[in-house]
Amino acid sequence: MSIFEELESEVRSYSRGWPVVFDRAQGSWLHDEDGKPYLDFFAGAGALNYGHNNPKLKAALIDYIQRDGVTHALDMFTVAKRDFLETFKEKILGPRELDYKVVFPGPGGANAVEAALKLARKVTGKESVINFTNAFHGMTLGALSVTGNSMKRGGAGIPLVHATPMPYDRYFDGAMPDFMYFEKLLEDSGSGLNEPAAVIVEGVQGEGGINAARLDWLRGLSELCERHHILLILDDVQMGCGRTGAFFSFEDAGIKPDMVCLSKSISGYGIPMALTLIKPELDVWEPGEHNGTFRGISPAFVTATEALRTYWSDDELEKSTKAKGERIAAAFKDIVEAYPGASLLAKGRGLARGIEFADGDLAGAVCKAAFERGLLMETSGPNGEVMKLLPPLTLTDDELTQGLSIIDESIATVLNK
Repeated sequence: MSIFEELESEVRSYSRGWPVVFDRAQGSWLHDEDGKPYLDFFAGAGALNYGHNNPKLKAALIDYIQRDGVTHALDMFTVAKRDFLETFKEKILGPRELDYKVVFPGPGGANAVEAALKLARKVTGKESVINFTNAFHGMTLGALSVTGNSMKRGGAGIPLVHATPMPYDRYFDGAMPDFMYFEKLLEDSGSGLNEPAAVIVEGVQGEGGINAARLDWLRGLSELCERHHILLILDDVQMGCGRTGAFFSFEDAGIKPDMVCLSKSISGYGIPMALTLIKPELDVWEPGEHNGTFRGISPAFVTATEALRTYWSDDELEKSTKAKGERIAAAFKDIVEAYPGASLLAKGRGLARGIEFADGDLAGAVCKAAFERGLLMETSGPNGEVMKLLPPLTLTDDELTQGLSIIDESIATVLNK
């Protein structure tokens, strides 16, 4: 592994927790170059909801490449883009009665967020944006300005401005009514709060610590934005594409945000792709006003289309995800009750789950113990105190059982020391 130490930047992170060289991957498994298998409860940080090298998606991709389908097309019209847009409308937007135009902002989630923030300011003529405690929206300067983590913010090297944080759901553990502080500032002309162009929020905060907002809280936020004529941006980069069960994390709340940011698993295969969905009346861009070289990676359109046709023509995946999520919730409840003095807290929704430990050292030790037993997990939260699970949605019941057994054993090893 010396070449990595010699040439790759010190900024690398995941490889420090998993110091092996991976070579092959299929379904819910990664294999290192020596052939050792690892059960993957990380899934590309949520970019591989349908698993590694999904056979149906792979077949569609290989066929497209072999017939010399266009790979790079910026925002030109292509057959691959048309197939994706028609399928996205048929399988996702239409059944949910969602009326959105589609912006292709670039290859990653931060691009989707940047486009949403930029458009919100253009539409409203206002600069300020409201974000939430423990939010994570990306590492570019605009997205970082609405991110909560102080370490990540510190890497910017300049002041991050034009954003004001508000408390996320349960931030005060129910000690005050939802949005009391936020609404008071909005209504008080002496508060000093600049009138916001938009509010940006995650339905479930992944990097922030698997904090799942209550559906009533999301509904209340939507109603507040409507009352005060503030645009609502829903960042579904990590929690969209079925991670919480429904395709969008906000569906069960019955709300319709003004903009939605998607990336990670929208291509279905781990190929870079992002979307910013916007209500039609917000589509005030001038031609070329927001552009980029990698807005139209056609192989991503191909795998995205196949993923939608395969997994979103019925509700089987949604039901399966919710059922597996409940299995994890029950197992985590048993773990929490087994260690009453450890101050553990089970968190999450769907197949975004976690256990919060007393500190980051304990959570990190559990993930290390799991890695030694052949399971990949990461930590999240402001101090890395949450053991975080994002397994592929397509994992089998046996794989889930195996993973939960490793987690149980790893926690016992750490907490019983």
